[in-house]
Amino acid sequence: MYKISRAIFLILILSLFAVVGVYSQDNKKPEGKEGKKPARTEVKENLKETTHEIVINGKKIEYKAIAGTMPLKIDTKDATAEIFFIAYFRTDAGDLAGRPITFSFNGGPGSSSVWLHMGLLGPRRVLMTPEGDALPPPYELIDNEYSLIDKTDLVFIDPVSTGFSRAVEGEDPKQFHGVDEDISSVGEFIRLCLTRYERWSSPKFLIGESYGTLRAAGLSDYLQGRHGMYLNGIMLVSSILQFQTARFSAGNDLPYILFLPTYTATAWYHKQLDGELQADLKATLQQVEEFALGEYATALLKGDNLPDEKCNEIVAKLARFTGLSEEYVRQTNMRIMIYRFVKELLRDEHRTVGRLDSRFKGIDSDAAGEGVDYDPSYDAVILGPYSTTFNDYVRRELKFESELSYEILTGRVRPWSYKRYQNRYVNTAERLRSAMTKNPYLKVFVANGYYDLATPYFATQYTFNHLGLDKSLRDNVTMGFYEAGHMMYIREASLAKLRGDLIEFLEIAANRGE
Repeated sequence: MYKISRAIFLILILSLFAVVGVYSQDNKKPEGKEGKKPARTEVKENLKETTHEIVINGKKIEYKAIAGTMPLKIDTKDATAEIFFIAYFRTDAGDLAGRPITFSFNGGPGSSSVWLHMGLLGPRRVLMTPEGDALPPPYELIDNEYSLIDKTDLVFIDPVSTGFSRAVEGEDPKQFHGVDEDISSVGEFIRLCLTRYERWSSPKFLIGESYGTLRAAGLSDYLQGRHGMYLNGIMLVSSILQFQTARFSAGNDLPYILFLPTYTATAWYHKQLDGELQADLKATLQQVEEFALGEYATALLKGDNLPDEKCNEIVAKLARFTGLSEEYVRQTNMRIMIYRFVKELLRDEHRTVGRLDSRFKGIDSDAAGEGVDYDPSYDAVILGPYSTTFNDYVRRELKFESELSYEILTGRVRPWSYKRYQNRYVNTAERLRSAMTKNPYLKVFVANGYYDLATPYFATQYTFNHLGLDKSLRDNVTMGFYEAGHMMYIREASLAKLRGDLIEFLEIAANRGE
């Protein structure tokens, strides 16, 4: 009995080893070709090309439009994202080598490139009133006689997660959602585009709006260092490179000083100032700028040590320059935050003013509240016309087909990574200074709207006055000023003036002017 049991036991043990051996072989990773990670489905470009013409200054301009997606590969052989872009290449311009090419993008973070595209640069633009008010829906596109297609080829870029741009399946979109991540992905697309269309020898320009100006400043340094790509010029529309100038946080008095002239311009536009200040906007702004950097800045620096008599004097001047009551200014401790200003200025009329463009008025449900319900210059003026016309244009005229939602301004990019700037204010001004120092031919044009409460003109001037450029390079920066807001080009007179300023800049920066 014992012998039989032992034999059975030995058989069971051997059987167990056999089973374990088979299990191990079945679960062992195959070697050779079968052991490699399965290859991804190849991501291919999806492009549609159409031909068009437009008349600018009485001259017919022929061009082709390319709309579609290009696979993005950053230091890998596999695509990690598909970048949607629209390019306009003039076809009757002769030698492409000497023709400028301009890469355009907007801000956010999370904005597509639709605003500069359909409002300023592209060959088609949204029809609005001469002052920039929206017309009744469903809205209309017209030929843009102010387009720059006659002077430069144009490429409009939608960063990952905006427009039709997406991370490919299996890739985490967060790898593109951050200051440095965004700069490197947009920079890689620019490199690919120049290579794909053989434009490395062309004069190269960037134009960005709002957060796109921060991106452009970072790109100027990144493209030089990473790809040896030296730009001819950068155009900044409603610039913000230094976040300290616009962050109303405890202990940071800078925004109160730098927003003040735009408060004054807004009050002037809505006729809330006294007769003397209403007489001449530019003369009034010069007076306010001197006060802001002088008496007002000194008063804020002194804090609680400011004598009562001087405090009363500053309060009175602030009230006079903002159109607010002395009592209200005193209650704010002489520190008027933007979101309070846009609510308070026209409170007696039960109206608010816009942040992007303070010329426009809004209506809140609660006139006694602390904050505004919406920004009338965005929700009531630009969002609907631009979204509707673009979605029709890209499919019907440019023939690009997609059932994806065109993300015109999305929150999907948040949280946005500011890792490089942890525990300090975001600031790409230093990267621009570095690029301009290493490339002394790099020129910068900055467009400012007097009624822009998102990126006030005085804050932009402050940033460039503290750029630290060598004296020999300071003339490489020029500024333009327009009687409109953040998107100054929605006002037709400002659009016409801006086109003229940009053409002059392009010719000089491309070494074609004096």
